[in-house]
Amino acid sequence: MSDPIQPAVPGAQPRPTPAPDSDAIKQRQRATWASGDYAVIGVTLQIVAESLAEAADVRANERVLDVAAGNGNATLAAARRNARVTATDYVPALLDKARGRLEADGLSATLREADAEDLPFADGEFDVALSTFGVMFAPDHRRAAGEMLRVVRGGGRIGLANWTPDGFIGHLFKTVGGHVPPPAGLQPPVAWGTEEHLRDLFGVHAQHISIERKMFKFRYASPAHWLEVFRNYYGPLNRAFAALDANAGLALEKDILALFDRFNEGGPGSLVVPSEYLEAVVFKRAVLM
Repeated sequence: MSDPIQPAVPGAQPRPTPAPDSDAIKQRQRATWASGDYAVIGVTLQIVAESLAEAADVRANERVLDVAAGNGNATLAAARRNARVTATDYVPALLDKARGRLEADGLSATLREADAEDLPFADGEFDVALSTFGVMFAPDHRRAAGEMLRVVRGGGRIGLANWTPDGFIGHLFKTVGGHVPPPAGLQPPVAWGTEEHLRDLFGVHAQHISIERKMFKFRYASPAHWLEVFRNYYGPLNRAFAALDANAGLALEKDILALFDRFNEGGPGSLVVPSEYLEAVVFKRAVLM
């Protein structure tokens, strides 16, 4: 079968890939992240947010924005450091989970429904913006990065934790995409997990970008246990299986379990899967060039 974007006959012009429908993609994403219960997964990732808050040097009384906050990992990390925190997400149910966690820990933050590509804040309103495995899912990468740059003051910081293409989650997304393809023309979220892409998005506005490759380890009783939890609670996997018939679902399950043969360090009695992510801190120029 010929590639549909290549010329069908010599001399013919290739048919361009249509631009993705951003609004339709966001509707689909909202439904995806509202399915299952991401908080069940999200709370296990809290250590990533604590590390990012340290890397970004979050300080007491600084104005901190958590973009695509989910159930509030970076929000809690910044609030524990006595910052004045605002958390945003476009899925209200996730913000409700963040609210419950803040109350349980005796912490406070402002919670606001908002799109990462259209943040409802003034230029330079924040000292720090953070996002852990959140803003990377915005359909328009450049617009989302531009919004974070806009709302952070000159001399402020942007802290990011993003899954890499070569880590376990990167391979998981690729595996799922082989069974349930993403919309045509959509930039892969894991592009945010590459130094090249981050420098392309932020470099001209950055005094310096600190980048470190780190590992988060998923720890479950077995591959079957991990698959049960993620299939039920992790929106992207929950929706992927829901889109497939029984036989196709079994094929996806087989391919996911095969990943554990490559990544599981826990041996036959448990599951310990390192997943690489990029921890980056963008130090915004005090005066833009």
